[in-house]
Amino acid sequence: MARPHLRRRRKAAPEPPAAAGSTSAPTTAPTTGPTPAPAPATSTATDTAERPATTDVPGPPPLPRARRTGPARVLDSTPLLLAQAAHPRQAALTAVLVTVAAALADRPTRDLGLVLATVLVGQAVLGWHNDLVDRRRDAAHDTRGKPVADGRLDPGTVWFSLACGVLALVPLAMAHGTTAGLFYLFSVLIGLLGNLTLRTGLLSFVPWAAAFATYPAFLSYGGWGGVGTGDAPQPALVVLAALLGVGVHVLSALWGLVPDHEDEWTYLPLRLGLKLGAAKLLTVTAVYLALVVVAMAFVGTSLGLAA
Repeated sequence: MARPHLRRRRKAAPEPPAAAGSTSAPTTAPTTGPTPAPAPATSTATDTAERPATTDVPGPPPLPRARRTGPARVLDSTPLLLAQAAHPRQAALTAVLVTVAAALADRPTRDLGLVLATVLVGQAVLGWHNDLVDRRRDAAHDTRGKPVADGRLDPGTVWFSLACGVLALVPLAMAHGTTAGLFYLFSVLIGLLGNLTLRTGLLSFVPWAAAFATYPAFLSYGGWGGVGTGDAPQPALVVLAALLGVGVHVLSALWGLVPDHEDEWTYLPLRLGLKLGAAKLLTVTAVYLALVVVAMAFVGTSLGLAA
């Protein structure tokens, strides 16, 4: 005798009503052999798998996922993030001031374009290096506008851009002449060292003053293709350029005074900010920079760029 298989019990079809006077018949046929045990309860997924499909008509195809477009995607593009990491405000301010100084010294128009490009590239190199050095500190303080610190810009990409910037900066600087080019490259080297040392203490202004003090020599010795006056700069312009560097240092540090204070820095902008307040310090710095620029313009137009 064959062994009965366990299977799900199906609902039997209703029997026709019995005739009057007859005994009602059982609704299911008796089973011969052992009574099968009830089927164990199964999960919903099993029931769904065993349940026959109600229709064979396929559903509509899934819609393609929309690509990220618009302002958010544009703002997170690598070129714009690199520009943001290059400290664009400081770079533009420095490049414009040096170019204006060259214009006041009656440098030809083609020289002005070369001066602007050289200083912009040099400032971009300094900005990228600063963000790489400070990326962990900026991340700890959740500093805004720092794509390297918040992970939007890979540090390797910035290092590669910095190396390309240096490779472009050397021929740009040397296009002004050997002496002028060496002066400008020396100023960038001072700035790179300033990102690593003296920046947290009272002497933080020294690298800024020293780097800016080389700009008059860069302009007085320089010229398109190395054809310049070849004379040393006016000593007064050298002093005023150093003072300008101190002012730019204070101005650029104003937006980071709070985290710098939390890290117990003791540099000059923070000391001034604690005494004057950030708003008053901004006003004083702006007036200071304006006076220095006017003094440089007066010396440059009256005495000339070279001694």
